[in-house]
Formats: sequence, C-alpha cells, structure tokens
Amino acid sequence: MNLNPKLKKIIDRLNNKFVIASLIFLLWILFFDQNNLLNRISDLRNLREMKAQKEYYEKKIETDIQRTKELETDDDNLEKFAREQYLMKKANEDVFVIVEE
Repeated sequence: MNLNPKLKKIIDRLNNKFVIASLIFLLWILFFDQNNLLNRISDLRNLREMKAQKEYYEKKIETDIQRTKELETDDDNLEKFAREQYLMKKANEDVFVIVEE
C-alpha cells in the first residue's frame, strides 16, 4: 500500500509506545478522571453564577441596612412603611388596595 510520505511519518510516530501511553493518559485526564475537563467547565460556569448572586445579595443587604436605619430613626418613615407593607390604618380612616394586573 502506497501512503503519502507525510502520513506515513505521522503513523510511524504514533506507533511509538510513549506517544500511545501519552495519548491514553491525556484522554483519561480529559474525559474519565474525577476532575475531568467537562466537570471543570461546569464548575467554572457555576462559580461565575454564584459570584453574580453574591454581588446581587450584597447590594440587597446594603439597601436593606439603609432602609432599616431609616425606619429606626424616623417615625414618619416607619408609619409609611407599616401602611404600605402591612396595610395598617388609623382608627378613623379607610384603606383601599389597588392591585395592578
């Protein structure tokens, strides 16, 4: 069988036992090992998502702390918050709740 000289050279190099062992090792590490490439990519994606969630919750905590300080220091803000969130009212007034759909 007449093969292209470049192809024959590649096949001769692939028949080396060290090259075969290295290829098997590389395939094992990339696909079959506990810390394989697919798991690594998935873990990096999860890490990126968790960092985004962490940033969101840190901002949310900051706004909640600020709002808590406002509620603790000003009685008017506390009354407004109670009226809006818990539908509280004074004895002589009516409260109408408007629900937007």
